[in-house]
Amino acid sequence: MSSGPAGDFDYERRGDGYAQRRRTDPRIAALVHAALGDARTVVNVGAGAGSYEPMDREVTPVEPSAAMRAQRPAHLCPAVDATAEALPFPDDCFDAAMATVTIHQWPDLWRGLRELRRVSRGPAVILTFDPGAVAEFWLADYVPSLMEAARQRDPPIDEVRTALGGATRVTPVPIPLDCIDGFIEAYYGRPERLLEPEVRAAQSAWAFADPREVEIGLARLRVNLDSGTWDERFGGLRRQPEYVGSLRLVVSLPA
Repeated sequence: MSSGPAGDFDYERRGDGYAQRRRTDPRIAALVHAALGDARTVVNVGAGAGSYEPMDREVTPVEPSAAMRAQRPAHLCPAVDATAEALPFPDDCFDAAMATVTIHQWPDLWRGLRELRRVSRGPAVILTFDPGAVAEFWLADYVPSLMEAARQRDPPIDEVRTALGGATRVTPVPIPLDCIDGFIEAYYGRPERLLEPEVRAAQSAWAFADPREVEIGLARLRVNLDSGTWDERFGGLRRQPEYVGSLRLVVSLPA
């Protein structure tokens, strides 16, 4: 059983509302589920409120936060209270393992990924962000400390590949303009939404940005949206059906 925050963000105090704002986007889910192959049993580590869990397979979710476990819908299996670094399962007991937008939370990335690999006899599928691409997002012009915090929290892709071992492929994941999973880049063409406190509350990186810089940067964003300055620079994104930013799908097969 976990005690206290299992990562660098305290979901016990700040996790309310994640289930409403961080929903499964079906187009991203299709890529994740395809990467699971023909696996029938899947462990979902860092499962949160259940986003991206396939409905047509036997899923065992693992989630250390009681606040997040409480937000899981009734039709999903209750989550096991455990951390990625100490999965309470025997070796090779699942056909596949998955972890979606969670590994930046793990205190011991290497140990967690090796555990993920240990319990899966098939693919290990990870949806994560490439820190090398994070700073390219336009929000870095307004709140640089936010994007720098995200860059520092997201583990380097090469480190993820090395920890997983085996044959590993990394694929950029296009983000749809109307993406319903409310991570920061999901609003690439809907900048007004990032002015909403409820939207930002479901994006953990804001907790690591300089508060004064956030206040000033969001005020400048609001002014630039009202004046049309944002649209002069980035307005094409409002009509761009997809955005390839830092979102990556990492798929590792056993050695």
